[in-house]
Amino acid sequence: MQQPDHADLDLAVVLHALGDPVRLALVRQMAEEGESACSPDGVHVPRSTLSNHWRILREAGITQTRRIGKARLMTLRRTDLDACFPGLLAVVLADGGR
Repeated sequence: MQQPDHADLDLAVVLHALGDPVRLALVRQMAEEGESACSPDGVHVPRSTLSNHWRILREAGITQTRRIGKARLMTLRRTDLDACFPGLLAVVLADGGR
């Protein structure tokens, strides 16, 4: 699975990934709850659409995906994002990002 290195994170790609309401909700949910399964509670989109959202988040460098058997678990790359773009996650996650 393609996941960019810390040094390869690009602000425009990250902002594009965060610009979708479903992906933003997934990021906020991970920030609150930690690691997420590929089909988290409260997200009501088709499984194929959800897989695409996870792929976009992973390829942007926002999440890290690990496999356990057939399951995939996603984690927010908070440390990398904070190091590359200080304050970005704080703004995105604060007060619903409004």
